Amino acid sequence: MSSDAVYAALARVIDPEIRKPITELDMVERVSVADDGQVTVGIRLTIAGCPAAQKIERDVLQAAESVAGAGRASVEVGVMTREQRQALTEKLRGGKAARVTQFGPESLTRVYAITSGKGGVGKSTITANLAVALAALGLRVGIVDADVHGFSIPGLLGLVAEPAGGSGTGTAVKPTQVGDMILPPIAYDVKVISIAMFVEDASVAVAWRGPMLHRTIQQFLTDVYFGDLDILLLDLPPGTGDVAITVGQLLPHAEVIVVTTPQPAAAEVAERSGVVARQTGQSVYGVIENMSGLPQPDGTVLELFGSGGGAEVASRLSAHQETPVPLLAQVPLSVPLRSGGDRGVPVVLGDPADPAALAIRAVAERLATRGRGLAGRSLGISPR
Repeated sequence: MSSDAVYAALARVIDPEIRKPITELDMVERVSVADDGQVTVGIRLTIAGCPAAQKIERDVLQAAESVAGAGRASVEVGVMTREQRQALTEKLRGGKAARVTQFGPESLTRVYAITSGKGGVGKSTITANLAVALAALGLRVGIVDADVHGFSIPGLLGLVAEPAGGSGTGTAVKPTQVGDMILPPIAYDVKVISIAMFVEDASVAVAWRGPMLHRTIQQFLTDVYFGDLDILLLDLPPGTGDVAITVGQLLPHAEVIVVTTPQPAAAEVAERSGVVARQTGQSVYGVIENMSGLPQPDGTVLELFGSGGGAEVASRLSAHQETPVPLLAQVPLSVPLRSGGDRGVPVVLGDPADPAALAIRAVAERLATRGRGLAGRSLGISPR
């Protein structure tokens, strides 16, 4: 038995946060094989107190024992030096300088900004479920929760730590920081970053004005390591304020998906978010109508919020660009959609046969067939 055989087995151990083999990340410090065949593996964690430490150590031990035999391997755990962490972050950035937007016009990642004219239309719920549905299709997906004042993505995806003492509201799980690089938490194979992950109390209001909002979104797009994504979704705040303008400036090539409700009175408000996006150079890809009706046991649909709003928004936005803006889906009112959001279990996984899940998954399948970035190459099913 050689150390090379053990090292080859360790190449199958994936860092759960970075999603790359630990051998590529220079986390394997040494592999030694004693005369009696006992194997010792020394690994270096990125930081002290790494939240993935136990899983990495367990996976390394299993990989070593797959070569040496059960009970004939041990793992010694250390921590990277500052210089080693810096070398790692430089490797992950692929030679790019720090503070450079990862998803600029040269990126192959498709970027969709999910927006709405007003709040309360279920925009964040649609974003979370759409991301999970895309990931379930095999795509590499990330979410930037750009709704700084009304963040809700971590809760919708179950990225919430249990509150101390078992009562009250838990706080969002914290990202791991390696040097000046932030590793986003992962839920349902979706990488997520939100300002909720940086506040100590979930009930605290983030009362920031334009400059602070701009810097926050910019930091999310530069310092957070998402890796090579197929699709990035941004959950924008409702309306046409500072964050929408910032995203337009930083990601002018992003495509916009407008979420609205069925009532015709909402069409004019929802249209404004698409108009502002165009003013910054973005294009409107489509419209999703949420809360489009409540299915009844007899097969009829109770239109609690009216009808036609989504089609009206799509029609109005089509008048201002060469490519018609389609109505991508009409997502019905759904108790499982709502209750899944409360529990942090997206309906596309928790109740995949629910009509709302089917409507959202149809949008995901449509997005998954689109070309990737500059060359318009097919995404297909990308291996993770």
